[in-house]
Amino acid sequence: MNHYSPLISASVTILLTLILTLSKHGTIEDHPNERSLHDKPIPRTGGIALMAGIMAGWVLLFKFWAWWIVLPVLGLFVLSLVDDVRGLTPKTRLIGHFIAALCVVLGSGMSWIWMLPVLLYVVWMTNLYNFMDGSDGMAGGMALTGFSFYGIAALMSGNEAFAMLNFSVGAAAMGFLYHNFHPARVFLGDAGSIPLGFLAAAFGVWGWQQVYWPFWFPILVFSPFVMDATLTLLSRARKKEKLTDAHCSHYYQRLVKMGWGHRNTAIAEYVLMVLAGVSALTGLGLDTSGQGNLLALWGAIYLGLSMWVDRRWRLYQESTDAA
Repeated sequence: MNHYSPLISASVTILLTLILTLSKHGTIEDHPNERSLHDKPIPRTGGIALMAGIMAGWVLLFKFWAWWIVLPVLGLFVLSLVDDVRGLTPKTRLIGHFIAALCVVLGSGMSWIWMLPVLLYVVWMTNLYNFMDGSDGMAGGMALTGFSFYGIAALMSGNEAFAMLNFSVGAAAMGFLYHNFHPARVFLGDAGSIPLGFLAAAFGVWGWQQVYWPFWFPILVFSPFVMDATLTLLSRARKKEKLTDAHCSHYYQRLVKMGWGHRNTAIAEYVLMVLAGVSALTGLGLDTSGQGNLLALWGAIYLGLSMWVDRRWRLYQESTDAA
C-alpha cells in the first residue's frame, strides 16, 4: 500500500494551480453574474489542477481502481471542461451526468430495487456540488472534510486502499484550498466541482455496497451542502422560479451578503462540516434506534438553522428596502 498518494495529490494540485493562475491571458475566467458574490473576473482553472492532483495520487493505487468510478469521473471532467471553455446546454450536461450515474448503478452490482433512487441521488450530488461552489473556500473545505471522513470510516472498516483513494481526493482539495480561501485567487469551475460531486456520491455508494457504512452516512457527512442545495431548490420550485437561471439565494450566499463575508461564512461552514462528519462516524457504532435519533437531531438542527437564516434574511431585505 502506497501511503504517499495523498502527499502527491496535494503537491501536484497546489503547484499546478499556481502555474495555471500565473498568467491571466487566455485563461478561463469566472465573470460576475446574478449568482456571483465577487465583483471582478477570477480564473476558474482550479478544477484542472485538482483533477490532475487526484489522478497523480491515484496512479500509485492503480490496481485498486473501480472502472465504474474512474471512467465516468474522467468523462465528466472532459465534459465539464468543454462547458467551462465553450458552454454547453443544460440538457447536454444533464445527459452526461445521467450516463455517469448509470455507470455507478450498473458497476456497483446493487439490487435492482435501489437502481432508480441511487441513479437520482448520484445525479443530484453531482449537480449540488456545483451549486455550492460560489463562495471562497466552500467547495474545497467540504471536499477536504467530507473525503477525509470517508477515508477514516474506510480505515475503521479495514480497507486501507479505499481510504487512500479518499484521502487523496481530500489532500488535492487541501492543495486547491490554499489558493481558494478568502481572498480567492482561483475557482474550481465545472471541471472541478462536477467531478467532486460525482465522487462524493460514487464513493458513498461504494462504501455502502461494501457495508463499510449505512446508506445515510454519506448524506450526513456532506449534509451542509446537501441541505443547503436541496432546501434552496425546493424553495425556488415552490416560488415557480426557473431552476436553470442563475441566482443568489443559497443560505451561504445570504450569509455573505448579510455581512458575514466569505471568511466568516467559510469558517462557520467548516465547523458545521466537522460536527456533521464526527457525528456520522459516531453514528456508525450506534444501533438502529440510536442512528435514527442521530438523524432526527440533525434534521432539527438544519430546520432551526434554515429558519434562523430565513428570518435574518427577511429583516436584512426590509432594512435594505427602507434605506
